[in-house]
Amino acid sequence: MNRRTFIAGSVGTGALALTAGATSGQAGAKPRAGRGLKLGTVTYNLARSWDIETIIKNCTETGFQGVELRTTHAHGVEISLPAAKREEVRKRFADSPVTLVGLGTTCEYHSADPAVVKKNIEETKAWVKLAKDVGAGGVKVRPNGLVPEVPEDQTLEQIGRALNECAAFGADYGVPIRLEVHGRETARFPRIKKIMQFATHPNFRICWNCNPQDLEDGGIRTNFEIVKDRIGLVHMRDLYEDYPYSELFQMLRGIDYQGFCLAEIPETSDPIRVMKYFRTLFEAQQAC
Repeated sequence: MNRRTFIAGSVGTGALALTAGATSGQAGAKPRAGRGLKLGTVTYNLARSWDIETIIKNCTETGFQGVELRTTHAHGVEISLPAAKREEVRKRFADSPVTLVGLGTTCEYHSADPAVVKKNIEETKAWVKLAKDVGAGGVKVRPNGLVPEVPEDQTLEQIGRALNECAAFGADYGVPIRLEVHGRETARFPRIKKIMQFATHPNFRICWNCNPQDLEDGGIRTNFEIVKDRIGLVHMRDLYEDYPYSELFQMLRGIDYQGFCLAEIPETSDPIRVMKYFRTLFEAQQAC
């Protein structure tokens, strides 16, 4: 994030960002409450090399309230974790000001091979059990494509039915299943809508992902209407990007969204400083 890009992308919120920044630079200061939106991060890029101690330390220092742990990254929270280690993870977050928002998996259900689909369903169930043990608020999964030799509607139904099974299983553990709007083809909302026709369990949620596809097929408001009753998580890229974040914040407030908005931003050699900038812009958007 260089200065020129930051300033150019922040024109619309600059004055508000300066006001918010007066309180945001203090180590450990918490984001302003009152509008229901909570700030956190995913470990996909920014925190991929951090252990749990570092995640908690950096989030606490910058006022980030929660984290979604992504599989394969340095924190090591995986389905192979033994019971004692699971309890250790649970206690470390429970004793900190940082919420373990969820676990980010790579489980997907579009394969033409039924055995592969079944394997992903069973792996999702293993993640649900892990989430329960470590105190995570949900399990994120994804659609990740279509199969050329299979009719599109058949694949979308297959994905939806797999999600429904996983959501029903998660309900027994109090762990929601969150479908990230993901994949070049499957991030299109008419396809998400078809998946949702078969993923009807109330424990199934949507993770809004701030993709370019959100602006297609009628635009962001049309697409938001499709999923607004099922949004359980939000991922956000850099807030200076050419994306209608102001509209998104307004729509989230309009449905009284009380959940987390998680920063999915690149790694940096100066994470504390970047996280403080992100938080300042996040607060400025909330003040609009």
